[in-house]
Amino acid sequence: MKRRAFVGSLAAWPVFAVTPEKSEEATIRGIAEGFLREHGIQGMSIAYGRDGKIEFEQGYGFADSEGKEAVTPEHRFRIASISKPITATAIMMCVEKGLLKLDTKVFGPQGILGGDHSGDVASMTVDHLLTHTSGGWANDKNDPMFKNTAMKHDELIAWTLANQKQTHKPGEHYAYSNFGYCVLGRVLEKVTKLPYEALITQQVLAKCGVTSMKIAGNTLAERQSKEVMYHAEKPGAAYGMNVVRMDSHGGWIATAGDLVRFASQLPKLLKPDSIRTMTTAGVGGSYARGWSVNKVPNWWHGGSLPGTSTIMVHTAKGLCWAGLLNGRKEGLGGALDKLMWQMGREVKAGGV
Repeated sequence: MKRRAFVGSLAAWPVFAVTPEKSEEATIRGIAEGFLREHGIQGMSIAYGRDGKIEFEQGYGFADSEGKEAVTPEHRFRIASISKPITATAIMMCVEKGLLKLDTKVFGPQGILGGDHSGDVASMTVDHLLTHTSGGWANDKNDPMFKNTAMKHDELIAWTLANQKQTHKPGEHYAYSNFGYCVLGRVLEKVTKLPYEALITQQVLAKCGVTSMKIAGNTLAERQSKEVMYHAEKPGAAYGMNVVRMDSHGGWIATAGDLVRFASQLPKLLKPDSIRTMTTAGVGGSYARGWSVNKVPNWWHGGSLPGTSTIMVHTAKGLCWAGLLNGRKEGLGGALDKLMWQMGREVKAGGV
């Protein structure tokens, strides 16, 4: 689930102001299929669009292990950490509604989730979790989200606070944290009185016309309709995790088009000031609140799990795209980012 440093480009913007010509589609297919062969990945789905409209979407390669089920735009993939900007958006919506504030405490007597906590834990705020500056629980070999797989959310949070202490004071140090976004899911449940998946489905995705996103299952037997199979370098690794428990930091499955519809319609969900706050870099330098950002400004988020590599991008000019793979290898995240820019530039007509 480690965040990748996707930055995009200042020049030669992808177009997709119109549907690609047949020759351009053929070129894009050749690029995509060459990428899959080069990296040994089974399948991929891509989508480009703006303002809720999909300009181009396509699948390449195969959804299954046997090479019999071709990937289509309707296939769903685990999106891993692209779940984080979705959760962050819901948090900002709750801020707009007055259900919480960014400086609201999370734990302790004054905290949303309460508990007998004091010191640095009790001083942690919603904003510290959004910006990965809680002071602990980094995405490393001790990541709590990959331990104690039989524990439910509340049990895991209690265990983590008791057994894995913060290494910095909140607000002082950036460390990408899956656990922090797991806690934000519980914050959302507390203030809205809705289960996390129902809240996101009803209050975020439905407003963007997205109906096919779900929380993933853990095992191959729990593979949902039109969901790809995941091919990990270590046999069985893709189906040996508690993905359901990752809900608010990495648990969703989606089509590439779903993600474009979400990313391109943030103004339907949030006021301009809230979007500006969510996409303004903090202590991390290139990470804001649920989004990686640069000075262009482009916003994006990648995702990575055994058997999964993903990216979602919102450019400064309003074009959005998503690329989803059912495999993972070292360095694949950066390669996927470059691929999406490369394929986008193949469409010459229209201009931006």
